[in-house]
Amino acid sequence: MAGGTPPATTAPPPAAVLWAPDLLRYDFGDHPMNPVRVELTMALARELGVLDRPAVEVVAPTPADDATLRLVHTAGYLDAVRAASSDPNVTGHGLNTADDPVFPQMHEASALIVGASVAAARAVWTGAARRAVNIAGGLHHAMPDRASGFCVYNDPAIAIRTLLDAGAESIAYVDIDVHHGDGVQQVFYDDPRVLTISLHETPYALFPGTGFPTETGGDGAPGSAVNLALPPGTGDAGWLRAFHAVIPGAVRAFKPQLLVTQCGADAHRADPLADLRLSVDCQRTAYLALERLADTVCGGRWLAFGGGGYALVEAVPRAWTHLLAILTGGPIEPDTPTPPRWRALAQARCPQAYPPATMSDFPGAAAGTVPHRPWDPGEPADAVDRAIIATRRAVFPLLGLDPYDPRD
Repeated sequence: MAGGTPPATTAPPPAAVLWAPDLLRYDFGDHPMNPVRVELTMALARELGVLDRPAVEVVAPTPADDATLRLVHTAGYLDAVRAASSDPNVTGHGLNTADDPVFPQMHEASALIVGASVAAARAVWTGAARRAVNIAGGLHHAMPDRASGFCVYNDPAIAIRTLLDAGAESIAYVDIDVHHGDGVQQVFYDDPRVLTISLHETPYALFPGTGFPTETGGDGAPGSAVNLALPPGTGDAGWLRAFHAVIPGAVRAFKPQLLVTQCGADAHRADPLADLRLSVDCQRTAYLALERLADTVCGGRWLAFGGGGYALVEAVPRAWTHLLAILTGGPIEPDTPTPPRWRALAQARCPQAYPPATMSDFPGAAAGTVPHRPWDPGEPADAVDRAIIATRRAVFPLLGLDPYDPRD
């Protein structure tokens, strides 16, 4: 598609939800990355009527072909993944490790996730949908020549590269997974057309060990990478203070045509693999803030992915159902009961879990967003505020912003 401006639309078109049960085939077996989290998300969204809204189009994806995968990944790596899909003894390229064990038809399952994310990207760019989401996507750790961190193919990076090839000139990628979005950052580190922002737990404490504030973009794209690394134990108020102190200002300064978000749910306090202390209400609040950012900066054009999240029943399905609801026409009230049929399904799939009774972590609380104290400059005693100022000092001047002005 020629040109750098998305087609105009006379009325907001439907939201596209890329979904088919075959996306559940991305399955490492006895592993934290259990596809039941995606199954239970889609079941909860359907039970609550989210997928039946008149503005929602559920679209079945097709697998990405090799030419699409090679937009980011090397031919040798694709050959290795394809070989590992039929030979459990294949090693190298990060395959057959504890994080990324091989499984039958791994290439096909991974290519389908990429196909879903690329279709979602194209829908937003062409105007077929104002917003689009692939909950099964968000595999942000995969590198061009190797698997990493439960991720085989990097679908967000391939989707962004597809948008650039279609004529997009400025894209903001915001990653709120608890782990640093290292693979996407690496792919675009020297590309001034892509701003990557990652809000994550400090790399001193958590995989992948990258995402320091000083990582601000390559020589060809200074200021194109923003990294906000939070201390273990950060809860709702501190996390939201950090979010609002860095992300909106950086995105507004970059002036992207599209907002792309990776919405990993593993910063939740119940997640077994990380140490942040968010509630599902906080995550819902963040999605509402991302919606406002897409609407005010990008004309509403928003492409979203799932990502990490390993509290399979307690957190992920509710967080991502809130995301789906916000993307497709309106939020679900936090005190909404979870449907009995969904709770029965969750109990059947995960007998040791306790399905939540409502869409909130604070039963009986009034519906609304989670409060937080706005950030202000100074010499902060609070560890979260020190993280904020480290990021703002490192990258805000490169974006034309004042690191000490709370209005930026």
